[in-house]
Amino acid sequence: MHAAFFLLLGASLARYLLRHPWEFRSPWIIGLSATLAVLYTVGPVFGPRATPRRLMWLVTVVAVWVVLVLLAPSFAWCAVPLLYTGLRALPTRAAIALVALLTVFVVAAQLQLAQGGFDPNLVIAPPAVAAVATAVFVHAERLADRRRALIDDLVRTRRELAATERREGTLAERQRLSMEIHDTLAQSLSSQQMLLQAADRTWDSDPSTARGHVRTAESIAERSLAEARRFVHDLAPADLAEGGSLPEALRALAARESTDALPVRFHLDGPPAPLPDRVQSALLRIAQGALANVREHAGATAATLTLTLMDDQVVLDVADDGRGFDPAAGRSSPGVRGHGLPAIRARVEQLGGTLTVESAPGEGTVLSAAIPLEARP
Repeated sequence: MHAAFFLLLGASLARYLLRHPWEFRSPWIIGLSATLAVLYTVGPVFGPRATPRRLMWLVTVVAVWVVLVLLAPSFAWCAVPLLYTGLRALPTRAAIALVALLTVFVVAAQLQLAQGGFDPNLVIAPPAVAAVATAVFVHAERLADRRRALIDDLVRTRRELAATERREGTLAERQRLSMEIHDTLAQSLSSQQMLLQAADRTWDSDPSTARGHVRTAESIAERSLAEARRFVHDLAPADLAEGGSLPEALRALAARESTDALPVRFHLDGPPAPLPDRVQSALLRIAQGALANVREHAGATAATLTLTLMDDQVVLDVADDGRGFDPAAGRSSPGVRGHGLPAIRARVEQLGGTLTVESAPGEGTVLSAAIPLEARP
């Protein structure tokens, strides 16, 4: 548009000088043409917004152009770039008024240049072209405003979505940390407390048994320290981090949790196969949490861990012969306390699996966690 303005201005000046080699008004026309060119050149300095300085500049440019058209009608075609400049710089109503003013001077100049008498096309064509150009420009500006508003909405929505995802990630991480603490440190401290209380009760009557409880508590404390260090560094459970597989880790867990009062057995069903790290960690934590519930609430005399490996899923069963409970009774039932069963269910659901609890008062409990796997050849 800027190039078109200077091209039209130069062509208009050349046409005037060719048609009128030298007249008394020629210096004025040459000076006004140079002034108009300078004014149009410095226009971008005032910016695209309708500021007072921008409006004053536009009024000055239009005034110089009007004087040029009155002196030499051939400068009328410079109105086309000025039309778009006004549309960009002014509000819609003010811009339409400016377009009407420019169109009037263009029609008057064309009629003055016409040598064959009155021509209706010279009266109709400029207003029609100006109306179409104005309508197209206004419509394009409205579409651009809508597009900018849509982009702003998208950016705002993306920011809100990112903030929501950060909050959800924070909540998920808090839940994960609470489950990790419950399944490791809290359970270990609870076991140590029970063992030390038992040692305190039997210290005078049966010192050897009391010392055995203390040694067991010491072993659990050592294991808890290793878990805490792994936990701080956000690594896998200690049994798995040492390079062991899930069956080996569950077998070691059963051996550690076994006591004379509550023996824990482990059984593997199916050929050993590598499992994803997340699945191994989750199932080991589930086994720890389930055995903690058995030890604290079930009053059982035996417990069994069963790991079943299949092509499309892996299933962990934790069974005990304790007092049982009513799964439909909710959190108030024995065995459903704190983070125990809800934490296990959350771990299973995070991996897309299902948790089944079969129990009844006086008939023991069977907890079954099934995790889907990709089919193995």
